Amino acid sequence: MTRTRLSRTTPATARTRPHAGAGLLLVGALLTGCGAQPGEIPLSEIRAESPSPTPTVEAAVANGDGAVVGAAAGTPTAPPAHNGLIAGRAFLDQNRLTSAIFAVTADGTTRQQLTQPTDLTRDDHPTWSPDGTALAFDRTGGDSPGRIWTTGSDGGNARLLGPLCEAGAPDCVNETETSPAWSPDGKLIAFTRSWGSADPASEQIQYSDLFVIAPDGTGAQRLTFLTNDTPYSGAVTDPSWSPDGKQLVFSYRTSATGQPANGRSLYIVNADGTGLRRLTPWELRAGERADWSPDGSRIVFTTYPAGSDHAPGGGIYTVHPDGTAVEALTPGPSDITYGAASYSPDGTAIAFDQAPAGGASELYTMRADGSTVTRLAGAPGHGESSPSWGTAQPSS
Repeated sequence: MTRTRLSRTTPATARTRPHAGAGLLLVGALLTGCGAQPGEIPLSEIRAESPSPTPTVEAAVANGDGAVVGAAAGTPTAPPAHNGLIAGRAFLDQNRLTSAIFAVTADGTTRQQLTQPTDLTRDDHPTWSPDGTALAFDRTGGDSPGRIWTTGSDGGNARLLGPLCEAGAPDCVNETETSPAWSPDGKLIAFTRSWGSADPASEQIQYSDLFVIAPDGTGAQRLTFLTNDTPYSGAVTDPSWSPDGKQLVFSYRTSATGQPANGRSLYIVNADGTGLRRLTPWELRAGERADWSPDGSRIVFTTYPAGSDHAPGGGIYTVHPDGTAVEALTPGPSDITYGAASYSPDGTAIAFDQAPAGGASELYTMRADGSTVTRLAGAPGHGESSPSWGTAQPSS
């Protein structure tokens, strides 16, 4: 394991925005004090850059617009030639205290457990490397407060990345590193880093933002500064790269003291940390790990009603990367709770998890237009979720 210690610098006296094209070198220079320095983009200044209004949930369900209009669809890229295994998270015990990463074929006929967590340890948020030879995931519980791991596609060669801070460093209190996402060129892994004191009333952590790191655990750099000026304002989670590697979409969930309070939305940021903008309206309450279609024309995401994290009534939607043409793929209203969704490598299908009211979640697939919903074969367990569809083939 290679440990990368975060550097410290003298606090800046004036706030400046990064210049376009400054690249990761600029972001690296801003990685100071684990977020204790002034931020580049205060939360109060963040606005959606697209002037086009995005439909509400009701309008999207009633008037779903799946048309791709001009440049709104992005620049198409050639999808991979084949679909491979779907990775996911499965609980191993009835109390849902221990979970492992598994991989399953799209027809559900072959299923393999890839990680071997100890009791009371939860492996979650798997993401395939672009060549299908490895997975990244996070591990929490036991002796791990939240760390990024990688493993081979067959479950071998498990390796811990980080932690980023030396033990006992004052600016690394309660540090966790979760929700990894492999870049399309395989050179970086984006992830959520949270740290600082916790508010006992809201259980909100002080700071939470996106970082990137090399797969060998070196070169950690910070991308976003959403919580820098407003501690306890929210949590940044679940990054996902665009197919060309130029942008990331991620989820931002505000706290009771955030703007707005207890909100959910998706944001997009350039890979060099510039161009931060909100993608979905707050009233849509988008969350979980979103995923780009292989041609870059659409982003699939999940919505959640206000209230309990597992309350039914949300759905799975798609949107253009400029925030237009929101389309509902699942029927609503519904008593089903939906989880993360992931495009197949060829873009023709989507894997997702769903759970009936009060029941355990299971993995499903559907066509990219929301039709032909199929549950992956296998005996119902204690809950399967967080699908990531890659190109890896079953081990012989």
